[in-house]
Amino acid sequence: MTLATLFPSAFPALALAHFLALLSPGQDFFLIVSHSVRHRLKGCRYICIGIAVGNAVYIAMAIIGWSGIRDNPVIFSVVEALGAGYLLWIGWMLLKSKPDNGIQGKEAEDAPSIPKQFLLGVNSALLNPKNALFYMSLMTVILGSQTTLLQQMVCGAWMVTVVLLWDLWIAVAMGHPKIQSCLKQSLHLVEKGAGVMLISIGIGLFLM
Repeated sequence: MTLATLFPSAFPALALAHFLALLSPGQDFFLIVSHSVRHRLKGCRYICIGIAVGNAVYIAMAIIGWSGIRDNPVIFSVVEALGAGYLLWIGWMLLKSKPDNGIQGKEAEDAPSIPKQFLLGVNSALLNPKNALFYMSLMTVILGSQTTLLQQMVCGAWMVTVVLLWDLWIAVAMGHPKIQSCLKQSLHLVEKGAGVMLISIGIGLFLM
């Protein structure tokens, strides 16, 4: 079994688009921040795991739905156009980002239990329906119609792993006061940079 069997040719583009989306702070980000500031990694690591599990559910749904439309040229073209448009919309929203100093540390409290952390993470991910459309966009628009089920599963496993590692890194980083202060000041710049890249990818997909 070769790497080409496991990874589709569009894997670098998918990995880049997915990671750039992670740079955009959403409800998962602020959930992790609010707990890591108070409890550090101990109080939010299972939140990160729960978020990864929630993303895995949406990725699995995207794979199932994607496999059902990839052989229908008309439906695939429509979904492809919608997906590219959605990437452009995300990028535009990020470009409008402004400085936000709303993240503040709170006094330390007893860390929530493991089940409570896990449920917080799962609910945060599953109650964000944009995740479903985003993963459908990635699977349909970027991977194309020639991607095998095995390659989809490998890409899905990659994205779940990246989500988990990224969220854990945020939890560790936000436990440090200096890094927290730096992130607050540059957050809007990170969003704008990610927005430019996602818009570029979306335009490129429309021109293909």
